[in-house]
Amino acid sequence: MLTLAWWWLLLLLPLPLFIRFRPTSVGSGQLQMPGIRQYALTEVSSQRRRPWIIWLLWSLLLLAVARPQWLGDPIELPTQGRDLMVAVDLSGSMQIEDMVLDGKTVDRFSVIQKVVSDFIERRAGDRIGLILFADAAYLQAPLTQDRRSVAQYLKEAQIGLVGKQTAIGDAIALAVKRFDNLDKSNRVLVLLTDGSNNAGNIDPDQAAAIAAKRHVTIYTIGVGADVMERRTLFGIERVNPSADLDEDQLKRIADVTHGKYFRARDPKELQQIYQEIDRLQPISRDPLTYRPQSELFYWPLGLALLLSLALSLSQFLPAIKPAGRSS
Repeated sequence: MLTLAWWWLLLLLPLPLFIRFRPTSVGSGQLQMPGIRQYALTEVSSQRRRPWIIWLLWSLLLLAVARPQWLGDPIELPTQGRDLMVAVDLSGSMQIEDMVLDGKTVDRFSVIQKVVSDFIERRAGDRIGLILFADAAYLQAPLTQDRRSVAQYLKEAQIGLVGKQTAIGDAIALAVKRFDNLDKSNRVLVLLTDGSNNAGNIDPDQAAAIAAKRHVTIYTIGVGADVMERRTLFGIERVNPSADLDEDQLKRIADVTHGKYFRARDPKELQQIYQEIDRLQPISRDPLTYRPQSELFYWPLGLALLLSLALSLSQFLPAIKPAGRSS
């Protein structure tokens, strides 16, 4: 169905008539330049001979500004689903290369981007929100059923975008705040981190206690391998790249909020964790529909530009006279 978003702008169609027939007065102190008056009279007389062109130009421009749209057929949204906030750690330690993806050694955040983006895109019927945290926590996407956009936001995120430390408590508090406006909701937070809380204004245990009172369930995921080999002057050394991971605190957060703590040492374990979250009972929502819309303003705008170009050429070409031959 064709419609106009700002149809009331068409009320301005008669405006050229008021401008054309308005009373004019010439002041005695106006600056006059040779040739300008004759050129202006020529232009006015030319436009008066073709008033319909000027009127058509005005109509096309006004139609473009009124935003013509094509509305598709109504589409029913799923009436059952889950509400999931995903909080992802963007601290500097996420760039440690101790994970293997498709046979290549990559950093932790690359694995999270791949696995979590796939997890988000297949959550049909669920509302997904995205929180990015490091020195502080920021809401990157509110709860929405536009899963592709949320996944794209995660793919475009970069390590160090919001700092280099880890504010776990702030991320939990922000998620709880976003759930406060929902009546019917699972209120599930999936928090991924590879370190311990060393930034922010809220202690994670205090934030978890508040989350428990607000009936928010938190699934915490500790990311990072247990063993990583690195080359030194004395040969190959085996180290624990996840020494800074505070598993005890993540377990407490999950226990207090009736969630679970998971350990993700590789992409396979991370995928298995999301299969566990898939078992969450969805909730029923009121039926909703939406109609896809496509903007069509560029059609009248393009026609107006072509017509304006043709009008300019028609006035310019007669002024060009062929040069005579000299005898």
